[in-house]
This record gives sequence, C-alpha cells and structure tokens, in this order.
Amino acid sequence: MSGRLDGKVSIITGAGSGIGAATARRFHAEGAKVVLADISGAQEALAKELGDGALAVHADVSKGESVQAMVQSAVETFGGLHVLYNNAGIDGEIAAVADMSEEGWDQVQAINLRGVFLGIKYAVPAMIASGGGSIINTASMAATVAFPQMASYCAAKGGVVMLTKTAAAEYAAQKIRVNSISPGTIQTAITEHLPQDMITAIIARNPVGRIADAGEVASLALFLASDESAFITGSDYLIDGGYTLL
Repeated sequence: MSGRLDGKVSIITGAGSGIGAATARRFHAEGAKVVLADISGAQEALAKELGDGALAVHADVSKGESVQAMVQSAVETFGGLHVLYNNAGIDGEIAAVADMSEEGWDQVQAINLRGVFLGIKYAVPAMIASGGGSIINTASMAATVAFPQMASYCAAKGGVVMLTKTAAAEYAAQKIRVNSISPGTIQTAITEHLPQDMITAIIARNPVGRIADAGEVASLALFLASDESAFITGSDYLIDGGYTLL
C-alpha cells in the first residue's frame, strides 16, 4: 500500500532526529506534505533530503508564539493542516525527587507536557478549517510504570496520556481524532544520554530482549495519521516490546 497520506498536510515536532525524523520520512514517502519542526537546526538538512513537499521551521514547543507560528507556516505554505505529531521531548535531569532542581522539573514539564498542550491548542482551529484531522502525541511507557530518578519525565508523560484522552473527547464532534503513542526504549538521542546500566537493565527485563528502532514507532504513527484509523480516538498505544507486561 502506498499513498496512505496523499493530500494531507502534517506537522512533526522534534523532526530533526530520532522518532521525529523517521516519521517525517515515512509520512513524506506516503504522500504527505511535511512541516519539520525542531529547535536544533537538524530539520534543515532533512528538509533538503526530502525535497518538494517538505518545509523546515524553527520551533520552541514550550513557547506559544512559536507553536502558533509553526501552525501558521503549515497553513500558509501547504493550504491547511490535517495531521499533527506532537513528538518533541527531552529526558531531563536524572535525580531522585528530593534532589531534583525546580528548574530541572520545570524544563521537562515545559517541553514534554506544555508543548503538547500548545500543539493541540493551536492546531485545532486549523484542523477544523481543514475538515478535521489526526493529532498524535508522544507519551511513554514511563506513563504506565515508574522509573526512579525520572519523576519529572514520568509525570509529564502521564499528563500527556490524560491530555490526549480529554482532547479526544472534546473534539471528536469536529472530526479531530487524538491518540498517543507510548514508546518503550527506542534507539534515539535520548537513550544515548541515559546511563548504560539503565539501558542494560531495561533490555534484560524486556520480553523481546532488545530496544526498538525509531522506524517501528513511525509505522504506528503512520497508521494513526491515516484514514485507516478513522474510528480510533482517545487511545494510548504502548510499543514497548512487552516491558510493561511484567
């Protein structure tokens, strides 16, 4: 099957690397116009790689004016908005709750949770004007099970799941679907910054016995972006190799 996103305009945040870049490539290959939003600058090279139908924008997802400009760029350049993948995120400070700085806590909440809120807030009017759409939010298996020394990350991702469900209930009548993806350990820049003993322990506990490739998450995002998932909203999809089963 090909052309699964023909005629759709999409925004992907955190598109410069990891899951975001893998998803951008998949969406573009399936016919979507893609707005590649990132703060790193890496989105520029990816836009050049993809060519026609790809637009790189600088976006700080924690800032309302930046997210609003991101959505406006999609509408002005490609004529509407049908898919938003709120994917940008950071792991943040690794520390026990009592040892975590207030600044470290706030930074993770601003990017991982506030960023999703702002994406939904500013995308919804554009999607309504376009006849509806699909919003996909990156949560985490850390919304389901605890990871010591990652309290801010776990809290933010738990918030993403409930924000997803609430927005899904609010906008279903406007033909906007909202779902979340909860990846397990994926080979991305975030996992490269985690302590190796943590990664080793996660793999040892995982029934599948490995961590995932970003492309595996992109495949799920493609399904949720496409009309194949037209009757699915308010759901959170674990893609964790069975880690949370045990």
